Amino acid sequence: MKSEPAECSIDDLARAPAQTLPWVGVRNYQARNFMRDAMRVGDGVLFYHSSCPKPGIAGLAEVASAAYVDATQFEPDSPYFDPKSSPDAPRWLHVDVRYVRKTQLLSLADLRSEPRLQGLRILQPGSRLSITPVEPQDWALLQTLLKDCPA
Repeated sequence: MKSEPAECSIDDLARAPAQTLPWVGVRNYQARNFMRDAMRVGDGVLFYHSSCPKPGIAGLAEVASAAYVDATQFEPDSPYFDPKSSPDAPRWLHVDVRYVRKTQLLSLADLRSEPRLQGLRILQPGSRLSITPVEPQDWALLQTLLKDCPA
């Protein structure tokens, strides 16, 4: 799951009440469908910082809720407002994510340099989705590459 650190970083998640936040603002149907159809409570999350000087995996989280309606779509002052959505027919959903641990940054360059990760969806040309599934073999390899952040 990608987030711009200026909006929500792994540190923000660690400081949140109960270390849990709703993953609001997803406005892509494929990413929404991943949350709705594939994510389950307890699933692991790679918390990826994007649109920043050093993009990469900054920590681990877990899915803390089933998908539910993202209320920001109905708030006219929200950057995520969608005038085509209504409470009777909501278009957008989100899940809650819970902090697991911060890691040393595993940068995009690091990911690209690991030949065993070349199938990772985030590394595919044109991949811009904020949420993408990770295959079990890639998840296992990433767990060995991620190191805890020094305290």
